[in-house]
Amino acid sequence: MGKDAVVLSVRSAAVSDAAEPLELADDAAAVRRAAGEWARDLATGSHQVDARGLTGDRLAALVEGLVLGGYRFTRATAPAPGLERVDLCGATDDAAIERGLRLVAGTVWARDLANARSNEKTPAWLAGQAGRTLRPLGVDVTRRDVGWLREQGFGGVLAVGSGSAAEPRLIEASWQPHGARRGVHVVLVGKGITFDSGGLNRKTGTGMNTMFTDMSGGAAVLGALHAIAAAKLPVRVTALVPAAENMLSGSAYRPSDVVRHFGGRTSEIGNTDAEGRLVLADALAYAAGRLRPTSIVDIATLTGAMKIALGLGTGGLFATSDDLADGLTAAGAATGEPLWRLPMPVEYESMLDSPIADATNAPGNPGGITAALFLRPFVKDVPWAHLDVAGPARAADDDGMFSRGATGFGARLLAAWVESLG
Repeated sequence: MGKDAVVLSVRSAAVSDAAEPLELADDAAAVRRAAGEWARDLATGSHQVDARGLTGDRLAALVEGLVLGGYRFTRATAPAPGLERVDLCGATDDAAIERGLRLVAGTVWARDLANARSNEKTPAWLAGQAGRTLRPLGVDVTRRDVGWLREQGFGGVLAVGSGSAAEPRLIEASWQPHGARRGVHVVLVGKGITFDSGGLNRKTGTGMNTMFTDMSGGAAVLGALHAIAAAKLPVRVTALVPAAENMLSGSAYRPSDVVRHFGGRTSEIGNTDAEGRLVLADALAYAAGRLRPTSIVDIATLTGAMKIALGLGTGGLFATSDDLADGLTAAGAATGEPLWRLPMPVEYESMLDSPIADATNAPGNPGGITAALFLRPFVKDVPWAHLDVAGPARAADDDGMFSRGATGFGARLLAAWVESLG
């Protein structure tokens, strides 16, 4: 967890007459939301609450809501005081408390990564953070540099990063526990654009204001792996984060360029601000071609179309496997990170046609669907799901368990889904 994050401490404690009573719903999602609001409403310092009788999912949800609702990220030299600790008096289900704390630890780290500003958050910095945080948990972290990317043909990542003085990276983090379930290897891929100016198709000034969070998908898969490893889940998982900064310079890639991705497929650049799918394409092709996964899930702040279609609280889900879609949807419902499945009609594939390449990266509306169709060929026949979380990855204001800024959306969802596979 970042040194500049204000993170609430939650622990079990003995029964106390001073403990405040809680009125909580039976539904874990409602408990989580109410706890988040309650954490913000409390005065500063420490508090005791009466948690007698709370067990299982409701107690874990209380812990998650308290920590996530009380989270703050700041760079102020003298941050405002806030809630520091909550004692759960009379709580006896320590396993539920620990489960909640493991899940939120991954989410808090994902928020820290996404909230860090881009003057420090280069691709190399992000790769360094992954190594320092995940290796102590038993995760093997490899940071692939620009030389390796060139040798392997990661043309999408190299093109997007070509305009920046900060060189791109591929972060590959592998969890291979002893006793892992045989025949299961999940690959999680997260978009890692550490800042997005739009490139030569430059965004407006206000459109850039939140673009330090454009690597929220990468943060989510790293946060999920943190929770997975901390829980020692018996499932093999690899997280891939193609990290680059999309900037303007004399070396930046151009509209009309043709990019050759890992594995050989080519893309015509119709818009340099449709960069996320270019870096994801390389990582998806690498996962399908080299890692022998049984399923691939990618997550990205990919298209503004998803905010129009689903609002700011729900992620878009595209999938080639009904079982995979159902599992992710159930995990999203259980963790309060909802997904809504959308189609990938074959009738729209012609919109991707290019006169010079295998596809164009900017075919136009419907943007979320055509982005998913652009990515689909890179996974070949591997069961695949694509999560477009452009809406819920950021919060303009405090709301329930979500604090203003990066939400860490997807970290708990993916960890819960992997847990269901064990």
